[in-house]
Amino acid sequence: MGPTQKADTREHTLKRMLDMLDEAADRGASLVVFPELAFTTFFPRWLLEGEELDQYFERGMPNPAVMKLFDRARALRVGFYVGFAELTPDGRRYNCAILVDRDGEILGRYRKVHLPGSVEPRPGARYQQLEKRYFDYGDLGFPAFRAGSAWAHAIMGMMICNDRRWPESWRVLGLQGVELVCIGYNSAAYDPNGGVTEDASLRTFHSTLVTQANAYMNATWAISVAKAGEEDGSGLIGGSCIVDPNGRIVAQAQTLTDEVIVADIDLDLCRQGKDKMFNFAAHRRPEQYRVITERAGVIEPAVLDAD
Repeated sequence: MGPTQKADTREHTLKRMLDMLDEAADRGASLVVFPELAFTTFFPRWLLEGEELDQYFERGMPNPAVMKLFDRARALRVGFYVGFAELTPDGRRYNCAILVDRDGEILGRYRKVHLPGSVEPRPGARYQQLEKRYFDYGDLGFPAFRAGSAWAHAIMGMMICNDRRWPESWRVLGLQGVELVCIGYNSAAYDPNGGVTEDASLRTFHSTLVTQANAYMNATWAISVAKAGEEDGSGLIGGSCIVDPNGRIVAQAQTLTDEVIVADIDLDLCRQGKDKMFNFAAHRRPEQYRVITERAGVIEPAVLDAD
């Protein structure tokens, strides 16, 4: 999906999303994946307060401002994943995504766990990364959901942006037998934390790398979708891709604008990895992983005796 500017109206953004939904349905898709914060610009790049901030949050989902998407998808018999900023009735704020089935019912909800950036703005930075300021950490873990017959009873999971860079996200889903992971992201085409060692090319490579590697190591399909291009003067990488359980890219976006890519997903391809190389029941040794499961933070390495 191309960029969404701060000045764009909700109607304008929805029209773009509906056009892509229609094209995907015409090309035979039964599931469409939209990016993180799909309805708005990536607002954590600015320091905001009060109504200026609140305008970006959805008080419920669906709601009247997005109902056209739900209605059109239901009419087309196409399900979808979409990311948005969630404001709960008790005042908590999450970077959220939902998975909606072909009947228009919400199959699952996920709240972003790995929030990047900082609480306080960086002095002198033109663009900020203030997700830690605006969002609470996700409180739902990494749940997997069993789809209905329309999606071949697939075991599905979700991540949002930075989650895809953390192997723990994938392994928690992998241990639940996940067969299809849906991911939306808004990733800067520069180092959002400052510095000049990362550019758009390297960050696109990293985005693709983690999707391919972790899809393979958990024997799952992955659909990873960007909001891309120049958004309010700030660059976002593209690289949307569909990856099979062998880690191979089967479809990839070629532009930084609205673009639909389609692939046939054969869940049986998960069996090779799940039954053999990554048969967790047969080969994992969790008793050796306690340093991961029982401790937080950085662990000091053992000191070896040079003699």
